[in-house]
Amino acid sequence: MSSDNGIELISKYVDALWLEKGLSKNTLASYDRDLRQLEQYLHANRRSLLTAQNIDVMDFLANRSQGGIKPRSLARFLSSIKGFYQYLVRENHITVNPASLIDAPKQGRPIPKSLTEADVEDLLAAPNVDTDLGLRDRAMLELLYACGLRVSELVDLEMGQLNLSAGIVKVLGKGSKERLVPMGEVAQDWLLKYIKQARPQLLNKTSSSVLFPSNRGQHMTRQTFWHRIKQHGLTAGIEKPLSPHVLRHAFATHLLNHGADLRVIQMLLGHSDLSTTQIYTHVATQRLQNLHSQHHPRG
Repeated sequence: MSSDNGIELISKYVDALWLEKGLSKNTLASYDRDLRQLEQYLHANRRSLLTAQNIDVMDFLANRSQGGIKPRSLARFLSSIKGFYQYLVRENHITVNPASLIDAPKQGRPIPKSLTEADVEDLLAAPNVDTDLGLRDRAMLELLYACGLRVSELVDLEMGQLNLSAGIVKVLGKGSKERLVPMGEVAQDWLLKYIKQARPQLLNKTSSSVLFPSNRGQHMTRQTFWHRIKQHGLTAGIEKPLSPHVLRHAFATHLLNHGADLRVIQMLLGHSDLSTTQIYTHVATQRLQNLHSQHHPRG
């Protein structure tokens, strides 16, 4: 099989994933990139995607591991490959999945980086709300922290997804799954102020349903908002690594610290599996251990 035919199979598989599971563009791009690397490796070793055996896939993964790839990324590679070959079996291109018996590499459970409540307060207060961009950023940060949104969910929000009178935002998450998340009175107030004062100025008389337009009145990218958060972090004097996802972790951790039920947090975050949410119990346990060591007479 030629290299071109291999790329064609990968493209068909990625298209099928989009149709069947509604995965995000970023996730689909990761699958495509992983499988193209496999295809190139096999082609260089006189193999193809359709003729690859178990040992070929293992050699590819070993090659990636020797190149310094982390176990978490290696596990993602294997997941991409297994799914692809399951698709090829289903479509009768092959009869056996060569990756089915390969176990994922063991990896430590990473504890998400988070911010203290004081850190969050400093970050939220950093934007200059006397400017249109500052008021927009304050409303975005407040909503991000109040609802625990993914950054892609935040920048993709449209006016029709807000119910300000009820204090609810309808979020379109991974796999096009909808969830309703309460935003709280503080975020609600900042959103109202932003929508009345700053949003019309940013749109500059153009018609758009986007809730948070860029300074050019267009759809904002995730990278732009990540850059804005870093700037506000510097203003607030926060030395910890900052990203939009860190505020999502802070949302979950602070809720858990204040007694929220784990399943409620799961629903608010839009996790399909409770095991994904359970990582935050490690954060809370670590906090309790720190408090014990600081304040207990025998800590």
